[in-house]
Amino acid sequence: MRAVVQRVSEASVTVDGRITGAIGRGFLVLVCAMAGDTEAEAARLARKIAALRIFRDEAGKMNLPLAAVEGAVLAVSQFTLAAQGMESGNRPGFSAAAPADLGERLYEQFCAVLRAEGLRVETGVFGADMKVALVNDGPVTILFDTAARG
Repeated sequence: MRAVVQRVSEASVTVDGRITGAIGRGFLVLVCAMAGDTEAEAARLARKIAALRIFRDEAGKMNLPLAAVEGAVLAVSQFTLAAQGMESGNRPGFSAAAPADLGERLYEQFCAVLRAEGLRVETGVFGADMKVALVNDGPVTILFDTAARG
């Protein structure tokens, strides 16, 4: 799975003119299931993000996890993180993304594990045309790819 985590002071997602998820301080997480990904990878990624220490402590160092600052997560499915093929052309391909049924199942698993970690999780709508608004705090943006095993 791939994810882009942005530390935000606020973020929201709108579908068909209706806000489906909104948070204040926390993480906007754009997440993509890749072909061949498993529920174990979705759970591992969620736990890794839940433990991510990128909020400032009293000394000003990025040392605190989301729970310590009572932050929330806005999780948005984004299959375009699977883009490939730009090395030789200008039009990305997305065949590396998981099929929609698997992608949705893994996205839901990812969100469920974040909730099980005690975090408030808001979401977009899987497969919908979404408008995402955010105020990136820092800016701080972290990339995850479970295939890299980092």
